[in-house]
Amino acid sequence: MTTKYIFITGGVLSSIGKGVTAAATGRLLKARGFSVAVQKLDPYINVDPGTMSPYQHGEVFVLDDGSETDLDLGHYERFIDIRLNKVCNVTTGQVYAEVISRERRGDYLGGTIQVIPHITNEIKRRVRMVGKATGAEIVLVEVGGTVGDIESLPFLEAIRQMRFDLGRENTSYIHLTWLPHIGATGELKTKPTQHSVHELRSIGIVPDAIVTRSDYPIDAEIQEKIALFCDVDAKAVIPMVTTPILYEIPLLLEETPIADLLLESLNLKARTQPDWSEWEKIVSEVQREKPQVNVALVGKYVELHDAYISVREALQHAALANGVELNLKWLHSADLEEDQGLETLNNVDGIIVPGGFGSRGIEGKIKAATYARENSIPYFGLCLGMQVMVVEFARNVLQLNKANSAEFDRSTPAPVIDLMPEQNSVTEKGGTMRLGLYPCHLQEGTKARDAYQVEMVEERHRHRFELNNDYRAELEDAGLICSGVSPDNRLVEIAEVKNHPFMLGTQFHPEFLSRPNRPHPLFTAFIKAVSKHAGIHKDV
Repeated sequence: MTTKYIFITGGVLSSIGKGVTAAATGRLLKARGFSVAVQKLDPYINVDPGTMSPYQHGEVFVLDDGSETDLDLGHYERFIDIRLNKVCNVTTGQVYAEVISRERRGDYLGGTIQVIPHITNEIKRRVRMVGKATGAEIVLVEVGGTVGDIESLPFLEAIRQMRFDLGRENTSYIHLTWLPHIGATGELKTKPTQHSVHELRSIGIVPDAIVTRSDYPIDAEIQEKIALFCDVDAKAVIPMVTTPILYEIPLLLEETPIADLLLESLNLKARTQPDWSEWEKIVSEVQREKPQVNVALVGKYVELHDAYISVREALQHAALANGVELNLKWLHSADLEEDQGLETLNNVDGIIVPGGFGSRGIEGKIKAATYARENSIPYFGLCLGMQVMVVEFARNVLQLNKANSAEFDRSTPAPVIDLMPEQNSVTEKGGTMRLGLYPCHLQEGTKARDAYQVEMVEERHRHRFELNNDYRAELEDAGLICSGVSPDNRLVEIAEVKNHPFMLGTQFHPEFLSRPNRPHPLFTAFIKAVSKHAGIHKDV
């Protein structure tokens, strides 16, 4: 079968949910029997988001192959339950770097390098790579930014050309817009959508469907008005009203004709009847009244919740599986460094410390680990969260008062966390960490082994520093169990504190592999311990 492409563009304003729409649409098509992949086209000139501040870009989502990608790829993987690879995130930086590299090699000798055709041809080449690399029958391609952005124009021109290259029966276009609500009159306004579609059409792209986002119900009259002024069928104007339940979106889209419209436009017929029982169960469980647990997320970038979006979702998945309501308290680690800061940890049932870089707020994270250890509160450390747990243990159990990570104090006399040996010669920052999927051997009789119920696992990494083996024996003798190690026993992947209800840290990022219908085992174990601390599930 010829690979089919669905291109998703956005208008009016950014952050209206193109990524979730692409992910949910992909789930609809997968439910009809097709293999699906999704690609994100990002207009920024960075090669990838790996060196970007979480405040600007949110979370960096890491794939099996070590690619540092946009957080939307997390939505794609979680909703569709697929594993993507590096061809699924393309940036302007990657495209120009490749074209310039070819020019320097002499591939274009005698030619003038231009946006059209050289840049657009490279974009199209990378779009076509997705079907070949993943074997997907249908590839959804989300174009970042909004129509009218200067940065997005080469991508829009490239996807316009793809209909000419591949044919109408192999390409379809969805345009996502926002319907603002005027409180004084109680009206939803369609004019921004009209202008957005006009801008898209002026580029040469005519949408096959328009998805209209709104915080308020969209009636048939508004749909017909948009259809008239934007030259699409009324049934192709798809309302998508904001829902507080993220995983309800595929069910809401299933109630619209969008899947049938897309298959018709691509000359396809559904192979299977969609079965949404699993998703309906998830939504029903979210809506059900449940006992509440309070978990403190102690991070450095908590002002922007998207910086920890996979952590938040993995916690929600585990909470649903354990039949509890998650009340997540977002605490800035720097605030815990104040004299009275630890009072914010009173009445929490669990503490999770996610990853991060740089020394700001580190002492607050260490204090959170101390509080959890001394008060027998379940603690889960992710990457940096594991490292500060080790530093805390070294300082307060081993009495190495000046123990630290070499990342934060190069002159520390006790670098219990140190640079990985292969990182000593690295000078460039981008894409040079230990990235991607690596195996981990689990020790018998540990909480990690009990959670996974297998001997060997593979998890996604993103770090430069690790537990220093020079201190490993001393730490273990004092009660820090190295419960997960690399197959050659050189790297500590999981550490846990002996004789504690649950104090465990991972060098990897387990949140990247959690799914709404299949929560990650370590997150499930953590929430079980949290529930027990809260007086729920006492038989655990």
